[in-house]
Amino acid sequence: MSSSAARVTAVDTYDIRFPTSRELDGSDAMNPDPDYSAAYVVLRTGGDDTADGPEGHGFTFTIGRGNDVQVAAIEALRPHVVGRSVDELCADPGSLARDLTGDSQLRWLGPEKGVMHMAIGAVVNAVWDLAAKRAHKPLWQLLADATPEWLVAQVDFRYIADVLTPEDAIGLLRRGREGSAERTALLKERGFPGYTTSPGWLGYSDEKLTRLARQAVADGFTQIKLKVGADLADDVRRCRVARAVVGPDIRIAIDANQRWNVDDAIEWTRALAEFDPYWIEEPTSPDDILGHAAVRKAVAPVKVATGEHVQNRIVFKQLLQAGAIDVLQIDAARVGGVNENLAILLLAAKFGVPVCPHAGGVGLCELVQHLSMFDYVALAGTTENRVIEYVDHLHDHFLDPVVIGEGRYMAPTLPGFSATMRPESIAEFTFPGGTFWAADLERQRTEQQEQQTQKLQKQQKEQAA
Repeated sequence: MSSSAARVTAVDTYDIRFPTSRELDGSDAMNPDPDYSAAYVVLRTGGDDTADGPEGHGFTFTIGRGNDVQVAAIEALRPHVVGRSVDELCADPGSLARDLTGDSQLRWLGPEKGVMHMAIGAVVNAVWDLAAKRAHKPLWQLLADATPEWLVAQVDFRYIADVLTPEDAIGLLRRGREGSAERTALLKERGFPGYTTSPGWLGYSDEKLTRLARQAVADGFTQIKLKVGADLADDVRRCRVARAVVGPDIRIAIDANQRWNVDDAIEWTRALAEFDPYWIEEPTSPDDILGHAAVRKAVAPVKVATGEHVQNRIVFKQLLQAGAIDVLQIDAARVGGVNENLAILLLAAKFGVPVCPHAGGVGLCELVQHLSMFDYVALAGTTENRVIEYVDHLHDHFLDPVVIGEGRYMAPTLPGFSATMRPESIAEFTFPGGTFWAADLERQRTEQQEQQTQKLQKQQKEQAA
């Protein structure tokens, strides 16, 4: 196939859901029964000589119902993508990002936030996956090897240029490249520090918390995270259990998942301070910049972290301007893709705030590791006080799953963004027609029919008596 003739021939979408709520995996104070899901997109390519070229895979994460809405949003972007030159897309992914965010009628649904913006992120991330595959590099290395000028050309500075100009960004990236070869070697040898939330889901028993916390320490993790915010007495008990298990030298972060008003966040965090929490995550609404600033001032030295639900670079800019956070948490699938996450990483570097990404879910660990590794190699230049969240869920559904060793993310080596899901997993867990869900829905119908039959038989017996 002639490279210059290759074009995007199709945008395929899938509503993929996993029944994680049945084991209470992912449960927290705001989301008691999540079914981890992915609105999944595949960019198919072809040219004059063959119908099948490299594919770009991307997705955004949801927790069940509404995933069909997210898929519909991705499908609404199809006209912007089909027919585009693969060479041009991969040479300048920012061109597509600008076109997608610039569609005025779809932009009205945001702008640059919510379902449409997450859909844009899924499509843009699929382009980056395609670009890295064609370059025969893992995405982190593609980004780290790129020139500062090219990376800056991928960033939309609109609305953030008052604090970060293109010239600022180029300066940060040029400084970040100093020593990058040595850091690349260290990354490949040692990996990137992680922390685990696996012990801390709110629906887990104390026995399961104890077992998983002990296992986390044995596995080499130096930080765990507990979900809090539903009941203070329960949180005190669970924090006490966790601290007794892991000892004084393991960091324990706590995460309220936006549960509290500002005053509640302050009071509750102070009540848990005896257990030496490293940070309080999402203490209040992710849109409440000044609220976060108030919480941060009141609960120090406990750090304040947020970002997984922050909707765009503009809100991150204001959180940093207001001194509202100690830890910035990017999400690979919440904002408008790699391009916007580059802007957020640059903002964090400008303000000197460490980035500790949100992960877990479906494939979020696979994606965000690339962004942190780029940040370490070619921008921030350090892993000090920087960790990537790890949750041991659903990795086996991906062709290039994360590899954890001694509590650290090992650097991916396969080309791409680690986003490609196994075809058999797509066939099994696509909703509602995949083999798992079709069988599950049939089972539910059978159970309902049996219950109705039993109810009718009971009524007939009562009438006969």
